Amino acid sequence: MINENKDKHLITTTAIKTIKIEAETLLNLVNAIGPTFVECVEHLYKKNGRLVVTGIGKSAIIAKKIVATFNSTGTASIFMHAADAIHGDIGMIQPSDSVLCISKSGETPEIKVLVPLIKNLGNTILAFTSNEKSYLAKRADYSIYIPVAKEADPNNLAPTASSIAQMAMGDAIATSLLSLRGFTTDDFAQFHPGGALGKALYLRVNDLYPNNEKPQVYVDTSLKDTIVEMTSKRLGVTAVLKQDQTMSGIITDGDLRRMLEKGGDINHYTAKDIMSPNPKHIEASALAVDALQMMRASSISQLMVVDQDVYVGIIHLHDLIREGLI
Repeated sequence: MINENKDKHLITTTAIKTIKIEAETLLNLVNAIGPTFVECVEHLYKKNGRLVVTGIGKSAIIAKKIVATFNSTGTASIFMHAADAIHGDIGMIQPSDSVLCISKSGETPEIKVLVPLIKNLGNTILAFTSNEKSYLAKRADYSIYIPVAKEADPNNLAPTASSIAQMAMGDAIATSLLSLRGFTTDDFAQFHPGGALGKALYLRVNDLYPNNEKPQVYVDTSLKDTIVEMTSKRLGVTAVLKQDQTMSGIITDGDLRRMLEKGGDINHYTAKDIMSPNPKHIEASALAVDALQMMRASSISQLMVVDQDVYVGIIHLHDLIREGLI
């Protein structure tokens, strides 16, 4: 008979234990950041070639993730499966490349065959291993020890804590190289041009506002002409300008409603009488994501766009939605 309460307790305790074991494993990696780690990073920083990352089993999956991280942060990398390498794929290694071998035991048959082949090619070997006395550790030029007291699964067999530790060490090297190179957000955008992440880093207001109409009236424009301008430009807003084209204010649908609620002889109203002064605005050269942040902070759906204090157009919340920034 199924004991639901017992099963729920087992699920909860197992999950918590897994997270704690993996967290402790990650914290223990701090002790592995020593002279060898520094030498490894310095070698990759000075080397002009690529980083070839290889492994077998779960380590091969981690190797693919590490390659992705390195490539996205400016270090050219490729993945080479250890089993395929000893059957011909080792030919992808170029003379200037360095090779990172990932193996928890450091004794897997494929790695033991592969290491001498790489040595014969004259390439530098880096290693991630949890066995300091292993075949791989003794033969690598730079061997980074990854301490793993135990795996997170109940049988201490499935690669869990060791896999996350290998991945974290790869991140540590990648971010160290990133810091050494002074990698900026502009550099990051160069490698991430697609999707919301890339657009948040490179898309600017002047990429968007020219697609919109440019509603504008002057301070002495009549109410009738102001409404016509707002209606024809279909943005529910218009800028109110001085004669020198600098902004004096803004009129929104809300301003019109508030004016009508006050009553009075609307035939004598001009744009100056109903506008909101000192409107929120943003430079045309600013990032689109900055415009989004301003809209959110002020609970508004559009911003005046200026170029050196001169009104040039409007950016609307819908523009940012279409670009996937929301």
